[in-house]
Amino acid sequence: MTTKGHVYVIDDDAAMRDSLNFLLDSAGFAVTLFDDALAFLEALPGLGFGCIVSDVRMPGLDGIELLKRMKAQQSPFPIVIMTGHGDVPLAVEAMKLGAVDFLEKPFDDDRLTAMIESALRQAEPAARNEAVAQDIAARVASLSPRERQVMEGLVAGLSNKLIAREYDISPRTIEVYRANVMTKMQASSLSELVRLAMRAGMLND
Repeated sequence: MTTKGHVYVIDDDAAMRDSLNFLLDSAGFAVTLFDDALAFLEALPGLGFGCIVSDVRMPGLDGIELLKRMKAQQSPFPIVIMTGHGDVPLAVEAMKLGAVDFLEKPFDDDRLTAMIESALRQAEPAARNEAVAQDIAARVASLSPRERQVMEGLVAGLSNKLIAREYDISPRTIEVYRANVMTKMQASSLSELVRLAMRAGMLND
């Protein structure tokens, strides 16, 4: 069964967690619950992209500190902050730190689900781009030092012969390295290799 996306609920109030779990699960989201922000941050490296719904006031690490840490990590996860009565100054601070929106408790169920859907839709392209960038970086990292030199020569527009001369090896050997580079970088053409090198930051303007 396909879901509308992942939602990570962080709240130290068990009743609130259960209520949000029921609401969001019924609305078609895949929900994971956390009773504090530290537990969420520890689990974060293994989590798929999703929207975070966090209370602002929690013992230990509060919602504001969570936002600061997520911002420092340049996380693409959108964050919706829940606030109690009279927490508007905190909510404003949360927005300045990158929260996509805030909700005052008690809130309207439909408003929360619409907010999450909108946050996921807006943040998904950035998350996808981040995943692609990491994938390309991993491909570059898989190259041997010599293969990387050959790739740099290719994207600089050098011929096999010129690259061979630069590193004092035979053009035939360069052809082997070139084939390895194309395979490891998953590039079907030189133009695609240049695009990948640009995404990897190997080409400076």
